[in-house]
Amino acid sequence: MPTPPRSPAARPRRRPQSPRSARPPVRRKKPRWAMRAVTTLSVVVLASAGIGHAVITSLDADIARVDPFKDMKNRPRAGHGMNVLLVGTDGRDKIAEAERQKYRLGGAPCRCTDTMMLVHISEDRERASVVSLPRDSYAVTPEHTDRTTGKRHRGHPIKINAAYAEGGPQLTVRTVESMTHVKIDHYLEVDFASFMKTVDVLGGVEICAAEPLKDTYTGLDLPPGTHTLQGGQALQYVRSRHVDGASDLGRMQRQQRFLAALIDRTTSSGILLNPMKFRDITRAVLGSVRADKGFGTDELLDLGRAMRNFSPSSSEFTTVPIGQMGYAVKGVGSTLKWDARKAGRLFRSLRDDKPLSVRKPQAKALRVDVAPQQIRVQVENATATAGLGKRVDTALAATGFRTTRLPVNAADRTLKRTVVAYDPRWDRSAKSLAAALPGSELRAVKGLGATLKVIAGADFREVRKVRAMDPPQGKSGVVRGNEVLCQ
Repeated sequence: MPTPPRSPAARPRRRPQSPRSARPPVRRKKPRWAMRAVTTLSVVVLASAGIGHAVITSLDADIARVDPFKDMKNRPRAGHGMNVLLVGTDGRDKIAEAERQKYRLGGAPCRCTDTMMLVHISEDRERASVVSLPRDSYAVTPEHTDRTTGKRHRGHPIKINAAYAEGGPQLTVRTVESMTHVKIDHYLEVDFASFMKTVDVLGGVEICAAEPLKDTYTGLDLPPGTHTLQGGQALQYVRSRHVDGASDLGRMQRQQRFLAALIDRTTSSGILLNPMKFRDITRAVLGSVRADKGFGTDELLDLGRAMRNFSPSSSEFTTVPIGQMGYAVKGVGSTLKWDARKAGRLFRSLRDDKPLSVRKPQAKALRVDVAPQQIRVQVENATATAGLGKRVDTALAATGFRTTRLPVNAADRTLKRTVVAYDPRWDRSAKSLAAALPGSELRAVKGLGATLKVIAGADFREVRKVRAMDPPQGKSGVVRGNEVLCQ
């Protein structure tokens, strides 16, 4: 529930700050993506309960420091609230060899950002907006010095996750700021090792799978149902990119779902009210965390007092809207190009401290595993009824499916039962589409490709509204944390 408004007199006084740290008011921090989320939420609960002050004031010495804002000029103007750039780095070299083999972490670390999220904490401390930045996003770097070779580079195209390899945290921050025009107030960097340890200390995190989740690259293998994932298995879950045809967009979908479940775990259980348990969590996490120099004890305490009633429903998640998939760039490869207009509107909301979505009543919709916005559909009319194909196409598009808007007539015009034809590699998408067509028949067709086919039969009556169990990706769809938890 939202925290009641606090009068100015009720706010704790802070120590005087240096000019460097006196940016937006010190309303610091929100539960972070996977690993770092746990530490901050722990602080929130402990600080509000008045239990952990002595423990909290010792945290500064445990956090490795980095200066991502050094000598930065011409930065975006500060808005309201606080913006945190949260990056997840590889760091597999810090994991024991046995675990690396068990969880398919072979090979050398990529020295790049495996995950990147922009986290906005509202000025009133009652909302956290999390925007995933796809790792393959097309980006153009500002001028910089390569941290490995020392060579001076002019701005050039890259995938956004490569900025870290070329110029470390500083180039990463500069690149994100130039693309979003959002001023970054804090930088937090976490890795695989701290993630696994944190989940284990918490006793695992609960997630749900509507369909089997299997990825031979990471070793993830979950049957349908509810699962409590421990550290290694949780890492497989958030790293998997080959569960279905959604690739990195599907992976971000699972990361957001996991973060919502993590927030629920840390705020609904009583373990964080135990100073000893909190100590164990912070020890597990902070050994692998790097943060900017301005993020310290005062910021943690201030956040804790302000966000004592934070819950999954206080958070909202989305991904930068994608305008073009597979945007080819010479010397870079296939990238994701943002939709400039929609992305601009999204980042303007962050700068203006506005919610990304408006709460409004929605018609009841059947929950499916894959969002309609991810499913491309070609409609065929297999009856003698003129205009049926157009009617089906229009109804599917209105529900969110990516239809071709060019329905055609089938060779056989005597079909009685509607058929959903699909390539077996897209079976989860096919089941989601079939759920929107009551009574339809699923028919696997090898080699059909990513576009599913609806062959409308004489039994067609309606398209049922469906919505994803996971947040839709590649669009500007926004979901709240409580909407993606296990029901």
